[in-house]
Amino acid sequence: MVENHIGKTEEGLPDNPDNDNIEELKALFAKEQEKTQSYLANWQRATADLINYKRRADQEKAEAGNLSNSILIKKILPVLDDMERALACTPDEGISQELLVEGVTNIHRKFLSVLESEGISVIKVAGESFDPFVHEAVMQSDGEPGKVIAELRKGYKFNDRVLRPALVVVGKEKDKMEEKT
Repeated sequence: MVENHIGKTEEGLPDNPDNDNIEELKALFAKEQEKTQSYLANWQRATADLINYKRRADQEKAEAGNLSNSILIKKILPVLDDMERALACTPDEGISQELLVEGVTNIHRKFLSVLESEGISVIKVAGESFDPFVHEAVMQSDGEPGKVIAELRKGYKFNDRVLRPALVVVGKEKDKMEEKT
């Protein structure tokens, strides 16, 4: 070790340490080790708490999804019961075709009202301007350009979010070659 000009080594310790200084340093070192162990234990506890929180949050999210699904299914079950009763009717029982169609129409209306109560709505298409956010054009046909002229499959929204776009036929101008013939 190289001594500097005030009688201490480069490490900053006195060059002739007495027993008191060694004991002080040992006590200081033990105290710092205790702090280190305390910090480590706190960090491990915080990490375990975070892992447990994430697990509980995921579990609660799954339970909330299951609960909302079960509520919707409970609302749909009466519609299913009505459909099964309609399918169980046979022409032999004296039920007219008109009554059967009326019953199925009522079931359809009931089903739509359940969906509407859950925030689901039908996307309007008839005569609307083509909107690529809510319509999916599958064909073009003669008609007013840029307007929806036919619906091939209904589209639905959940609140304001598109669940399924409506499949539509969009109008286009007649070709000039077709008009001449």
